[in-house]
Amino acid sequence: MRNTFVSTKLKVICVLALVFAAAAQGFAQSDQPFSINESPLPAPTGFVNDFAGVIDDATKQQLEAKIKAFRDTSNPPTELAVAVVRTTGDRPIFDYSLAVSRGWKIGSKEADNPSALLFIAVDDRKYFTQVSRDLEDELPDALAGSLQRQFLVPEFKQGNYAKGISDTIDAYIRTINERRGGAPAATTTETPGQVRRGPQSQSLSGGVCCLLIIGLIILIIISNIGKRGGRGGGFGGGGGFGSALPWIIGSMIANSGSRSSGSSWGGSSGGWGGGSDSGGGWGGFGGGGDFGGGGAGGDW
Repeated sequence: MRNTFVSTKLKVICVLALVFAAAAQGFAQSDQPFSINESPLPAPTGFVNDFAGVIDDATKQQLEAKIKAFRDTSNPPTELAVAVVRTTGDRPIFDYSLAVSRGWKIGSKEADNPSALLFIAVDDRKYFTQVSRDLEDELPDALAGSLQRQFLVPEFKQGNYAKGISDTIDAYIRTINERRGGAPAATTTETPGQVRRGPQSQSLSGGVCCLLIIGLIILIIISNIGKRGGRGGGFGGGGGFGSALPWIIGSMIANSGSRSSGSSWGGSSGGWGGGSDSGGGWGGFGGGGDFGGGGAGGDW
């Protein structure tokens, strides 16, 4: 029985070491140096990447379809994108959004590759639209700023993030088509069922909270082992929970990794890019990324 007790303690220590090794790896990744040409966000999973969980599924699907149709029918093909995070941390939103635009390589590889990124940091209450060099004629800085103040800011002040984003994308598409001399793009008149408001910011990320819970569970198990002495039936005993605990902990770590988007991404409730409903046929952005700092932004 003494050997069983020692073996049980070794198993607990091994599991605890794995937990904190995973945590250390995550923290090490968040300390990577910032580059204006590399995205601080994970790879995109669609035209609309909601790392803050503020866009309802219906609106997201409409936006994906709308942006794809615009890219496929515009001449030259024009690629629009949306990214929503909780915060950019201590990084100015201009630098952060420019790094995302270039790192994701929004736009085509062709010589004429117009594109734009509508970027929102919800908890910072800031927004910025990065406009590529080849789209600055159709969407100059002053006009982009005016459209955002007209369509985005009023809805954001009411917490209607999905509607503000959708209305702004509609305005961009309509404006680009009109300034190119084409017919204005048709916009949907449907009203999404319910717009999800952003959750309140939290002092701890989901991953850290999960690690604390795991640590508490392990401490309780160790305490119970100590009370039972050599009687068995603890973590190493023949119980189903004891044998399943490492798998439970592993699952919690995996789920934590998928829900937490890192120190500067802000807690993402929609997974990596919120892209589970983006459609399996999306093959990535065109490989452009020709952004020179044009665009406009502000706060609400």
